[in-house]
Amino acid sequence: MNDSPKIVLITGASSGIGAATAQRLAAAGHHVVLGARRLDRLAALTATIRADGGSAEHMALDVTSQESVHAFAQEAHRRHGRIDVLVNNAGVMPLSRLDALRVDEWDQMIDVNLRGTLHGIAAVLPLMKAQRSGHVINICSTLGHDVVPSSAVYSATKFAVKALSEGLRKEQQDIRVTVVSPSFTESELNTLGGDPDTMAWVRTMADKLNMPTSSVADAVAYVIDQPVAIDVNEIIIRPLVEAAA
Repeated sequence: MNDSPKIVLITGASSGIGAATAQRLAAAGHHVVLGARRLDRLAALTATIRADGGSAEHMALDVTSQESVHAFAQEAHRRHGRIDVLVNNAGVMPLSRLDALRVDEWDQMIDVNLRGTLHGIAAVLPLMKAQRSGHVINICSTLGHDVVPSSAVYSATKFAVKALSEGLRKEQQDIRVTVVSPSFTESELNTLGGDPDTMAWVRTMADKLNMPTSSVADAVAYVIDQPVAIDVNEIIIRPLVEAAA
């Protein structure tokens, strides 16, 4: 059991990296507060964590709504008296070339990936400032470091998440800020929306390169468990075959 269990809020926790991170942190002794739109999946994950001896709860959450994210954070704070960590994980990735003009999907990526991250920061920042401690972990992407054809808008949102993280780190001396940037990872990101031909190519690459979600969850657990005076600014995670290319 962890000697310093933390109250950890995780957005987009119903599947993929979010769900794996919830299980990993609960197994390490932290209390996880899970948020997502799919309550049935959250309920099942919460039950699994508790059956395995972990501590978890869940709430409905839509990161595109400032009111929803605010209520999520406030209720967690009311129940536990503090928020130690926020994992901004919710994200979407409907890739397409710009000339496909899939503007609705551009807006969706901006709303979830960028505005959702901002909503999370806005919800916890006053609480963390008041307690003079906290940790914001933003799940980014290797496409927040590089742009490929069809990733322009998605990359733009993830480059922005990196910029936000750097700004928050420089403004708040009592709050740790970490960016975790994984490459291809087992998730639903490559199955939802986007240009069909582009997403078929993404799925083909994912079949070759996908990392287990546990790899990202382990990285999140590592940065959380560093001494409070240590801030791991960024971790980039790639499969070896891709990193060596």
